[in-house]
Amino acid sequence: MNTSEMNDAQVAGLAAAIIATAEAMGQEMNPGTAAIMAEDLSGYPVPVVRGALKACRLEVKGKLTMADILQRVQAADGRPGKDEAWSIALNAGDEIETVVMTAEVRQAMSAAGPILKLGDKVGARMAFMSAYERLVTTARAEAAPVTWSVSLGFDPARRVTAIESAVRMQLITQQAGTQYLADLRIAPIAADGQVIAGLLTGSPVQPSEKLRARWQQVRDELQAHRRRKNIQSRWDARSEHRRLASRKADLLKAVEQLTRKERL
Repeated sequence: MNTSEMNDAQVAGLAAAIIATAEAMGQEMNPGTAAIMAEDLSGYPVPVVRGALKACRLEVKGKLTMADILQRVQAADGRPGKDEAWSIALNAGDEIETVVMTAEVRQAMSAAGPILKLGDKVGARMAFMSAYERLVTTARAEAAPVTWSVSLGFDPARRVTAIESAVRMQLITQQAGTQYLADLRIAPIAADGQVIAGLLTGSPVQPSEKLRARWQQVRDELQAHRRRKNIQSRWDARSEHRRLASRKADLLKAVEQLTRKERL
């Protein structure tokens, strides 16, 4: 049995709320009908059903129906829509990423995975959507609560970000998030890594002998490159000067020849 299932008193109270909602919408409802509707909704949390009734009063035009109530109850169960679910599934296919997903997303991935491996992304999406909608419909018909789980990726930093986000969004419990984080084995930053980080943050750390030697090598290579560049620039300048001088001499010679011809 669903742990959120209502007791008899709550079911009776819900029936009364259904009648009141129907009356607020200009409809008379038989108490027996309201009792049957309340019994069918008893597997859902009381606050969710009452929220759905309120939404019906504000949104529904016409008579109150069971479909109206169920649509809003089920939309509040926290399961992602099919497009969002497909996006989650694609991210889960990246082994670097840590992804938090529902049971239905995980199961639908098994239907789409083989097709996606063949390179048919469109076919994989269609297979996923079909399986996901079927799984969600079944889960909602059974009033099964949504369950989220974590698929850990290889990137330790992204693991932390994804898990902390899932806890903040209440997709997983604080206890579960703490356990996941406790299980992570993130290597500490090496000493030379701290030096580089210090240069970026303005909090310098003394580098090791090996790193100092490497930095000196880099400086020497830069200075040598600049010297070669300066020498090449001077050489290019001299070559250009000689070319211009030669060009000028050729022009003067051509002018002199033209002048002689005109005199003759």
